[in-house]
Amino acid sequence: MGNTDSKLKFRKAVIQLTTKTQPVEATDDAFWDQFWADTATTVQDVFALVPAAEIRAVREESPSNLATLCYKAVEKLVQAAESGCPSEREKQVVLNCTRILTRILPYIFEDQDWRGFFWSTVPGAGRAGVDEADEDDDGARPLAESLLLSIADLLFCPDFTVQSHRRGGPDSSEDMQSLDSCEYIWEAGVGFAQSPPLNYIHDLNRTELLRLLLTCFSEAMYLPPASDGNLLNPWVTFFCSTENRHTLPLFTSLLNVVCAYDPVGYGIPYNHLLFSDYREQLVEQAVQILIVTLEHETGHAHHTPSPTSMDEQDSAGPHNLFVNYLSRIHREEDYDFVLKGLARLLTNPLTQTYLPNSTKKIQFHQELLVLFWKLCDFNKKFLFFVLKSSDVLDILVPILYYLNDARADQSRVGLMHIGVFILLLLSGERNFGVRLNKPYSLHVPMDIPVFTGTHADLLIVVFHKIITSGHQRLQPLFDCLLTIVVNVSPYLKSLSMVAANKLLHLLEAFSTNWFLFSAAQNHHLVFFLLEAFNNIIQYQFDGNCNLVYAIIRKRSVFHQLANLPTDSASIHKALQRKKKSPDSMSRTNSQETVSMEGSRPAVPAEPGTLKASLVAMPGIDKLTEKSQVSEDGTMVAVPQPDLPSSPEHGPVAGASDTESNSGRDSEDVFYTEAEMARRRLSSVSSPVSYWNPTPEWVLSWKSKLPLQTIMRLLQVLVPQVEKICIDKGLTDESEILKFLQHGTLVGLLPVPHPILIRKYQANAGTAVWFRTYMWGVVYLRNVDPPIWYDTDVRLFEIQRM
Repeated sequence: MGNTDSKLKFRKAVIQLTTKTQPVEATDDAFWDQFWADTATTVQDVFALVPAAEIRAVREESPSNLATLCYKAVEKLVQAAESGCPSEREKQVVLNCTRILTRILPYIFEDQDWRGFFWSTVPGAGRAGVDEADEDDDGARPLAESLLLSIADLLFCPDFTVQSHRRGGPDSSEDMQSLDSCEYIWEAGVGFAQSPPLNYIHDLNRTELLRLLLTCFSEAMYLPPASDGNLLNPWVTFFCSTENRHTLPLFTSLLNVVCAYDPVGYGIPYNHLLFSDYREQLVEQAVQILIVTLEHETGHAHHTPSPTSMDEQDSAGPHNLFVNYLSRIHREEDYDFVLKGLARLLTNPLTQTYLPNSTKKIQFHQELLVLFWKLCDFNKKFLFFVLKSSDVLDILVPILYYLNDARADQSRVGLMHIGVFILLLLSGERNFGVRLNKPYSLHVPMDIPVFTGTHADLLIVVFHKIITSGHQRLQPLFDCLLTIVVNVSPYLKSLSMVAANKLLHLLEAFSTNWFLFSAAQNHHLVFFLLEAFNNIIQYQFDGNCNLVYAIIRKRSVFHQLANLPTDSASIHKALQRKKKSPDSMSRTNSQETVSMEGSRPAVPAEPGTLKASLVAMPGIDKLTEKSQVSEDGTMVAVPQPDLPSSPEHGPVAGASDTESNSGRDSEDVFYTEAEMARRRLSSVSSPVSYWNPTPEWVLSWKSKLPLQTIMRLLQVLVPQVEKICIDKGLTDESEILKFLQHGTLVGLLPVPHPILIRKYQANAGTAVWFRTYMWGVVYLRNVDPPIWYDTDVRLFEIQRM
């Protein structure tokens, strides 16, 4: 009954606020206390009892009342942060204020005129409890800074969010000002050895405060994507600065809570159905806070920071202390703890048990992938640690699982991108290619053909599946997928027959005349595949009899490429034939009928699924830079050819054979005018009317097709294989494979070419893409309560499938 009572009281207060036309004085505590003093409302109640329309009405019609409500709520948090909320009533006030601010802030951010409100100072409002002597310098803090600092203090508040260390009786409360929060880190792991006892009340309170913190940071959602990508988030900039004395323990707490989390718990089947896992909610909020605070410092915040935050900054490393601390983690045991934790969580949705639904499946794998990306990006030593052992495969397998699972679902195109970017980043390092040779013995149920082989085979089979049976909006990723294959190809010791056939099937599909002629960039895909074949033949011939055999069997494809017609009539005829024929990508090999046991086919999104739009991705030439591997194994950057300065120079001018002048297809992207000009003229999803391939254009790249090595191989081996078949009357593959296995082409092939690796390089385009994707994930994952739902976000569009 009491709860219904307090809900009614709270609702009455909201109605009073929305109907009052006169400003209510800030000193009218009897009125303002109704919102937080006597109520026991959950965050879901607050969202239900404070409708969006009423918040907007107060904002438009009695702005001073909305301003006072925000100010009073922040003031309560500041007071609590100073007193340490000794009583239960004070703790309840903190939670109520936290929930109200979480509800209101998005409506402050969506209105341009209000956005500066939290960065202004409230006249005559010094911080509560501050001595007169300090009033001058501290009294003028903007509301945003007071709010952020009080949240930070409250996250280390004994008996509220952390275990109390006090020895005395119940009356001796710890002084919040002198408290050393480094002794109160939430979980053992990086830089902290003790694991405090689990306390679900503390976990719940931390989750509420982190939710408010995330809402503060979400102002970024209400600004359109900045094309230069250098707009800093003032909330993040201040919170992660030296002004916040808790940055180190808080960063460590967040990272450790995420990496130490084990969703399976004690291994009791169905345990997640028996009790609520409060730690999981905390882990979800923690990982979201981490990914939005770890931002690149390429630019300026869009509010002028207050004088207090412009003191002399420490010049050692980035000013964003979360980034600074992340980049300075260096102990092997810390790397091991982080990597094992992320691998355990990423693998969780893959775990199969004989009892259906008996283990808990986490839902925050996209946030974990972004976190892994940021770890590798900001801490290169961590990246090298990941590649030092075969532990990298514990990250690779779940990524391939997610890519394969999401390939038919247009609402998960962002997940496809982040997975592919991580693999592109890893493939730029030699060790990744070497690690792929480890035999693949796991039986993760994936809807791919059964094969026996290595992790390299798994990667190729999954990539083939994405290209041949993914949805059309994945076409912009084909360049990236094949770049990864080229990067690892010089190190692949032995491809299985299944993987070899998949690569040849891709070449067959990409080298049909109509596909090559129907878009400006399509021939790049053939160049990538030929480059991969050349790398394997030149550097790993001995173990790759399966691939050599597949090349011999499909030799007609290479002859067709060598004799590609270049006259206008043939080009026109090929394009006409395309209109009549079905898509060649749908031709599947006969052996593909059997999928792995226990796997489910990839399915499109359910109708009504919400998705966030993404900005366009830079082309592969902007995403990567070429490096040549010298004889001692070191990499030397290859100078870029002079490309035209702007995309308006036409689709091919000056681009090297495997460089795309970028452009991305699909409505998944909203474009600037310049991006529209350089969209890929997709052969699959757009009419070919405005692309006119000329004989000169075809000749310009046909003459560069790297066919010499393969043609020489065919010239030497085909007569020998045919002779064996005639002499021995062979129809059996195994004899031919045995012959190829023991054969050699030493001295017969052209001089090996240097290995070229295309390494990922960060740029403004990828920074904007990551920010948009990350906030889109955060928006869609926070549905209970739906913090940003139906507010006017501008960083992306929310679309219903």
